[in-house]
Amino acid sequence: MRQELGELKIATRGRSIVEITADVAGWLRAARAQRGLLTLLLRHTSASLLIQENADPDVRSDLERFFARLVRDGDPLFEHTTEGMDDMPAHV
Repeated sequence: MRQELGELKIATRGRSIVEITADVAGWLRAARAQRGLLTLLLRHTSASLLIQENADPDVRSDLERFFARLVRDGDPLFEHTTEGMDDMPAHV
């Protein structure tokens, strides 16, 4: 089995759900991958990988609203704001 290593850099601006499917698919096409195992490592501590069906774009906006309501940016509960008011809420 052949192994390919690579790096994708995804630019973000604050808290959001970022669609990376096209980026990953493009990398797989460039690597000429046809079958195998894909492992993704997210290097930022406040990032996570969310896998969903993505058939309806409303799902993404519903999830963004839910997470924003669950842990609000600028909540005075949090002291850690090194990278902005959304820093600690993103970790949570």
